[in-house]
Formats: sequence, structure tokens, C-alpha cells
Amino acid sequence: MTAKCVMVLGTTSGAGKSWLTTALCRYYARQGLKVAPFKAQNMSNNARVVAGGEIGSAQYFQALAARAVPEVRMNPLLLKPEKDTQSQVVLMGQVNAELSRMEWRGRSASVWPVVAQALDELLQDNDVVVIEGAGSPAEINLHDSDIVNMRVALHCNAACLLVTDIDRGGAFAHLYGTWAMLDEAERKLIKGFVLNKFRGDASLLAPGPQMLQDLTGVPTVATLPMWWQHGLPEEDGVFDDRSVSAGAVTKTVAVIAYPRISNLDEFQPLKNVPGVRLKWVRSPSELAGADWIILPGSKHTSGDLAWLRARGLDQAIADHAGKGGAVLGICGGLQMLGEALIDPHGIDGNGPGLGLLPLVTVFDEAKTVQHKHAVFASVRGPWASLSGVAVQGYEIHHGQTSPHSAMAAAGDIAYPVMPQGLAWQNAAGNVLGLYLHGLFEDPGVLQALFGAATPTLDSVFDGLADYIERHFERGVLQSLIQPVALP
Repeated sequence: MTAKCVMVLGTTSGAGKSWLTTALCRYYARQGLKVAPFKAQNMSNNARVVAGGEIGSAQYFQALAARAVPEVRMNPLLLKPEKDTQSQVVLMGQVNAELSRMEWRGRSASVWPVVAQALDELLQDNDVVVIEGAGSPAEINLHDSDIVNMRVALHCNAACLLVTDIDRGGAFAHLYGTWAMLDEAERKLIKGFVLNKFRGDASLLAPGPQMLQDLTGVPTVATLPMWWQHGLPEEDGVFDDRSVSAGAVTKTVAVIAYPRISNLDEFQPLKNVPGVRLKWVRSPSELAGADWIILPGSKHTSGDLAWLRARGLDQAIADHAGKGGAVLGICGGLQMLGEALIDPHGIDGNGPGLGLLPLVTVFDEAKTVQHKHAVFASVRGPWASLSGVAVQGYEIHHGQTSPHSAMAAAGDIAYPVMPQGLAWQNAAGNVLGLYLHGLFEDPGVLQALFGAATPTLDSVFDGLADYIERHFERGVLQSLIQPVALP
């Protein structure tokens, strides 16, 4: 049996497509249906390891919400920006150097058969496929080479919801303009408008929704109130000032937000730890009062390191570490903490590191992409509570890091605190670097570091499903998977 398709489109990026898709995945899964998510092409440096390689984090979480095993067919094409005009192309989970060099429109034509096949296979294997679009479907300059929005919708005859961020203003114009720019066959697939991030009295929206329906024939099927603490990581990481959990602040964690930051969704649990304030930092002054400094992953380590130096953050981090302050580097952040980056294959770039760990990173053409289970050895300093803690996470990196041989010979030693070169610590114990992503998503780590637990992902997914069930018009969500049009 071929699955029914529900697709979430947006008037803009950031309108709410990812979280609504996730909510729909859990909603339909709770009906006893076999559900899978799908996004033809995702542009994000937030990625997760699955069987066969890597996919965008949003589709990973959507699969978990659907109670499905995440797999590469759910996000066949992943673009990981390395520069403003350059991305690493990941096709069906694997880096494709040829596609990475190809002009964008030519690339779209080449990959569409792969995208269509992945979708067709999911349609055969499931009852419902919940599809996320990208950006806006009304980018008329990109329409002829579209492989992620209306071409996908037409391919599977999807029932489409068009969501807009009403908090930005101009929501009715965004909805009408997007609808008006679609072809007639595409318009017929739009089954409902969704107003997201609304503040205030919904009755004040009248007569707007009815006027919009008179113009388009499309009803407004939901007005979703603003909800800051739903617990799901933002797909591309929205840096906000609401990253303070309940209770008095007892620990301030500063994450350096460089331009090519990657996998920042792994810090979402810190927003839910009692007493923790999470800050996204782009200048030395913002580090004032920080207890911990975290250097997260990077899709372009040498470029982000140069950005960090240009802003004086290198000295600020060194000063913090010199006073015994806690510093944590994850993946690209670990590489930055070392003495040097060596790039014989033109993968990332050469350059000096921050010199806080006596390590050297050499970039390899082969990319390490794998799940990992490991146990911390004896750890000192502010990270001592991690000693003996088992952790599971994932690796995504080209760099291979090892001790600086000359420095080690002179007595400046990097102390391994995980096997296989996964984690290292300085002699003082306050600087820790590791390749393992997902540290703060592990309940054992949160318990060891904070003596606290955060809501489980399953409870977050159920909360999202409950939310849309409350705020969508009665019967709409079920009607989207029936062979009838919305009333």
C-alpha cells in the first residue's frame, strides 16, 4: 500500500516547518500508523549518524518522533555549508566530492532520481510519510530546479500545510503571496494555512482568516500560540536570550557561536537543567561571568578559528583557562584547542591552534562517521565527576588528533581520558577536548555533572503532538490522510 503524504511548507525559513513536521510524526504514530519523515534536501551543519552515513538532525529527531529507525532515505541530500558559496554535499549519507564541485542547478538535475527513489521506497514501506519543505516554495528563481518543495509535493500528491511566522508581521500577505506564486496544480495541494508563534487574543485576527479564504479557497486550520520551551532543538540554532532554565542561576555556560558552528542542537538539554544559563557568545565581553566556555563543533575549523582570533576571543579563552576556568572543546572545538591544524589534502586548512592542549590535528580525506560507546577514564579538575561515566554519542569528522611529539618529549603531555584518541585533558585538568558529540544528551553525563535529569525526548515529542491536537481545528489532522479534501 502506498502511503498518504502530508507536507509542511513555509512562507520563509524559520516559519516553524521542522517542529511542526516533528509534531505531526508523533501525532500520526500515536494513531497506530507506520510513519516516516522525509526531507529531500536539507542545508544544515547539524547532522546525526544513522545506518549508511549521516542525515540532517531535524530528520533524525522526526524519525524518533515517528517511532521509526532513522535512515538515509529520510534525508537523501544534505548540504553542509563550509563557506558562503561552498557546501559539502552528502548524498544518501555519504560525502560526494563530485557533486560538491558541481554547479547548483546541474546538481539538482543529477540528484532528483535518487531523491525520487528514496521517497518512493518510503511510500511503499509506510502508512504515512510526513514531508518537510525547505525555505519557501515560492522562490520563482529556483522553481525550474526545485527538488525539495512543490516537485516533491506533486510527485506524491501530498496534502500540504503552509505555515507562517505571524510574530514577524505580514503573515496574511506572506500566505497569500506564496499561494499566488504557485502554479494552479500546486495550489490545489495546499489544504490549510497555519499561523505560528501568535501572541495575544486570537479573536483579534478576524476577519483576516476568512478574507484570506475568500481570496484563495484555503482555510486557516490552526493558530499556534508562541511556545518558547517546547524542548525540541531549533534546526539551525536560534540564538536567544531565553536559554535560562528554572530556578536561580548557579552555572553559566558560554558556547562560542562561530559562523560555521555545527551540531549545536546537542546543547538543547542544557536549556532544561535547573540553575543553568546557556549563552551564545560572539565577543570577549559576552564571556564575562562564564563558568564554562565551550568550543562546539565546526564545519570549517580553520575558518572559524580565524574568525575567533579576529574578535579577540582567543585571548579571552586563554585568560579564562589561565585562571583555572573550565574549557570544553567538542570535535572541531577539540581541534582548535590543540597546537596546530595540518591539512595535506585541502580539506579544511592549515593553521596554528589555541595552544591549550599539546595536540596536533591532521585532516584526512576519509571522513569518520560512526556511533560510539565509550567510558571516561580518571578525569581531573572541574570535569572530575565524569570519571568512570559511560557515554554514548557519535563522531563526524575528517581530522585525526594525536599528541604533539616534541612537546610530549619535553614533558608537556596531553592526558588521554577516553580510549582511541576520543578525549584529552591538560595537566591542570581544567581543559577537556573530545571528539564525541552528544555528551549533554546522555542522562548519565547530566547526572554526573549537574545531579539533574532533563525531560526525555519521548516526552518532548508527546508534548508537541498534544499541542497541535489542541490547537488545530477539529478533524483537520485526520482529514489530511484521507482521500477527501478539507471542508
